Amino acid sequence: MLSEIIGPLTQSLGPNYEIVLHDYRIPDRSVIAVAGKVTARRVGSAMSEIGLAIMAEGDTARDRLNYLARAPNGRIINSSTIVLRDDRHKIFGALCINTDVTAFRQAAAVLDALSGNTADPKPTTFTNDIRDVIDATLHEVLSGRGTMPLSREDRLEVIRALNARGIFHIKRAMGRVAAALGVSRATAYGCLQMARSGKAALGATPGDGGKRRPGASR
Repeated sequence: MLSEIIGPLTQSLGPNYEIVLHDYRIPDRSVIAVAGKVTARRVGSAMSEIGLAIMAEGDTARDRLNYLARAPNGRIINSSTIVLRDDRHKIFGALCINTDVTAFRQAAAVLDALSGNTADPKPTTFTNDIRDVIDATLHEVLSGRGTMPLSREDRLEVIRALNARGIFHIKRAMGRVAAALGVSRATAYGCLQMARSGKAALGATPGDGGKRRPGASR
């Protein structure tokens, strides 16, 4: 089994490597085996935004190879996520290989600046708690949208963006999304149904009379 070989494989690669085995059927604690300490995750840790994106794509998802990410501690990581499929070609998990390349990036910083390559690795939420991933995804989607409450159209656009990122595969996500938007869970569910059906936000959004944040205007 893969869980039995990742330890020896990581030892052969060296201390800057980490291998993580995910079972996406349990997304809020998808890590079922880990060897190495690059991201400090452990068995029972949550998936990252990459895992959510793969779940959103479903069985058409492809491997993500050699992408750069930034860990919460500031370390720069080169990662590859290899999707795992069952005998019916259904995706059920992933094998992730993470390499700490901080020292290499620091050494290349001057050359990058001279060549005009100033791209910064995208921050990625490597965490033991799926709520951190939900909140990071919410922050990314809501960033720059102004204060709450959003208009019905903007709210539906946010729900569409969150759905495209796979956030609603997490059972506890809807409550946090509703709280962030300042609406009831019923309103958030109504927006999700509209987003998935492709309907435009015409007229009142289902559940628009739901609970709002104290002091919010209508």
